Amino acid sequence: MIRNALEPWHLLVLAGAFILLFGSKKLPDTARALGKSMRILKSETKALKEDAPQDRGTPAP
Repeated sequence: MIRNALEPWHLLVLAGAFILLFGSKKLPDTARALGKSMRILKSETKALKEDAPQDRGTPAP
């Protein structure tokens, strides 16, 4: 049924749809904002992992 769900031509169609929807002038700004959001998400998840209690076997008092 579904062997290769995402083939190279799917990516080309997807890129073409983004260019048509958002225009070529807005795409760099959108990509920059997405990258910034991903960096923030990564730093926040790292901070959550560092703040998490190390011993999960004992309940908190």
